[in-house]
Amino acid sequence: MTTKLTASRFRLRRRDATGTSVPPQAEAGADLPFAPPVEDGFGALGASTDDLPRATVTPPANEADLDAIRAEGLTARQLRLARRLAQKHDLPATSDLDAVRLLRDAGIDPFQRTSLLELLPGGATGADKATPNLPDVPRAIGVPSTEVRVEKNHARELMEIQRDLVRRRRRRSLLLAMRLFLFVGLPTIVAGLYYYRWATPFYATHAEFVIQHASAAPVGGSGIGGLLQGTTLATSQDSIAVQGYLQSREAMNRLDADHGFRAHFENPGIDRIQRLEPNASQEAAYKTYRRNIQISYDPSEGLVKMEVIAADPQKATDFANALVGYAEEQVDHLTQRMRGDQMEGALERYKEAETNLQQAQRRVVELQEKFKILSSDVEVSLITGQITNLETQLITEKLSLEQMISNPQPNRARMEPVRQRIGVLEAQIDTLRARLTEQTGDGESIAVVQSELLTARTDVETRQMLLAQALQAMEASRTEANRQTRYLSLSVSPIPPDEAAYPRAFEYTVVAFLIFSGIYLMISMTIAILREQVSA
Repeated sequence: MTTKLTASRFRLRRRDATGTSVPPQAEAGADLPFAPPVEDGFGALGASTDDLPRATVTPPANEADLDAIRAEGLTARQLRLARRLAQKHDLPATSDLDAVRLLRDAGIDPFQRTSLLELLPGGATGADKATPNLPDVPRAIGVPSTEVRVEKNHARELMEIQRDLVRRRRRRSLLLAMRLFLFVGLPTIVAGLYYYRWATPFYATHAEFVIQHASAAPVGGSGIGGLLQGTTLATSQDSIAVQGYLQSREAMNRLDADHGFRAHFENPGIDRIQRLEPNASQEAAYKTYRRNIQISYDPSEGLVKMEVIAADPQKATDFANALVGYAEEQVDHLTQRMRGDQMEGALERYKEAETNLQQAQRRVVELQEKFKILSSDVEVSLITGQITNLETQLITEKLSLEQMISNPQPNRARMEPVRQRIGVLEAQIDTLRARLTEQTGDGESIAVVQSELLTARTDVETRQMLLAQALQAMEASRTEANRQTRYLSLSVSPIPPDEAAYPRAFEYTVVAFLIFSGIYLMISMTIAILREQVSA
């Protein structure tokens, strides 16, 4: 920066004939009494006041003329010069403005430059200047004042600063343009040339398919499964699983083995950037597969969208059809495993119930063979019936015996057989009752046999009920497994394209420009921040 130069300004005050300083109002042209000149010792130079020209008598000052001169805006210095010049020519001026008026009336320029000796009364005249005893008056040199010189220097310095700023701006603009061209423009041009002239055209074929249920939800179904049945959320897991499978290395290996995926992208006709090297690794081939096989799932519509890119349109269609077939196999595999798991559990439970029923029935038969009893209930019924008949006969015989005893002279011969029959009946009843509670010859009583047979038969009935339930569950599992069957419905079939879809030269060039611009902007901001931190 160039510091502006300043100069001190001094104000000079005029003094009158008595030596008293005149106020500034008098210098500005106020109407003050004009003092006559006083001899100050310059008359000894040889000049006589008689030789000076005499001014003619002029009329008194007019206020209109003085107002016109005052309106000119004369400075105090100009008024002082006019007053001194009027004193030199002995003009009777009453004020500075009147001196200007008198000089103009006399035909004299009141603001002409004169030497100091000419302004003094009694100074040298034109005749005295010609005397050889006096030196020549030096010629005035047009040297600018200090204030003018300072202003010119300041203006020149400002111009130099402006020129320097302009030069710096131009240099910085030029450097910025060079950096932008080098780091942004040149790479963008190279990328555009590659996309427009050198990149191999690739063809893209599209396919869309959806995974659906084999049947709708049953009437009266409840729960979250019933609410989601028939919506895209019911098959979203299967769709995501199929999408993951098609994007896996297993699908790439199958596609390579069936249709030569690696051989197609190793073709020398493909440009070097997009071509797969002949001895490329599995990871490099998988990157090429992911770049050219694009699969997405739309959860709002339940569609799986697939785009297959290849250098040949027919090859792209073959790849797409193969991938659709792989997806259908994967869907069948997933549903088959689900159905198999459901049916396997139901079938195992049914077989187990059937085996338990057979064992329970075999236990009943073994008890029947062991105790030689077909049915404990029938046996007990027979014994109970016999006991009832015997007790009826016993009661009849006892009544007969009581009638005989009630006679005054009972017949002993008739009473003795009745008593014997009563004893036989009681003995027979006791025997039959003993068969119900006491052990038989096999070591088991009728009550124990009946209890074991009843338990075995109850077990058989329970096993029959469990078998029926297992059979019902197996049928329900079979129905549910059939309902869980999914199939792949192809909504958009892949068709060979007739025009190349890639590369999209204009879009890719714009993207490259934006990428290079962003990188340059980040690097520039980082460098600026580091410079600021270092300088701080």
